[in-house]
Amino acid sequence: MNTITHWDPFQGLTTLQDQVNRLLGGTFTQGRSGEADLAAWAPAVDILEGKDEFVAQVDLPGVQEQDIDVRVENNTLTIRGERKFEKNVNEENYLRVERAYGSFTRSFSLSNTVNAEAIRAEYKHGVLTVHLPKREESKPKQVKISVSGNGK
Repeated sequence: MNTITHWDPFQGLTTLQDQVNRLLGGTFTQGRSGEADLAAWAPAVDILEGKDEFVAQVDLPGVQEQDIDVRVENNTLTIRGERKFEKNVNEENYLRVERAYGSFTRSFSLSNTVNAEAIRAEYKHGVLTVHLPKREESKPKQVKISVSGNGK
């Protein structure tokens, strides 16, 4: 008598994932309590170039303005800060924690065209916007050329 067995193509997949996680030292695993790792994080940054300035936009939801430090040293823009885990809620009430918390640092090399003395930043709706104006001598110049029709 032949026995019919159900073939499941995903049967060994979780075992493979567990083996990969063990091999990588748990880098991609969640904590034992189902919580995401509360280790270091790096906020997303967009950098745009306009005619007169570079603009860096940094996503910092949940970060207080007083916890953000922006500075330029040795042609490097460094943005530091911290998103603090709110302790006023009982930790037992959390069913899942996926957002990253803790300190962060992002650094970017600036070109020599940036006027470091005129840099300004603003923080609105969880987005830090850093304006990095270009030096006057590095801005493109347009020269008007007049052409005469008679070749003189």
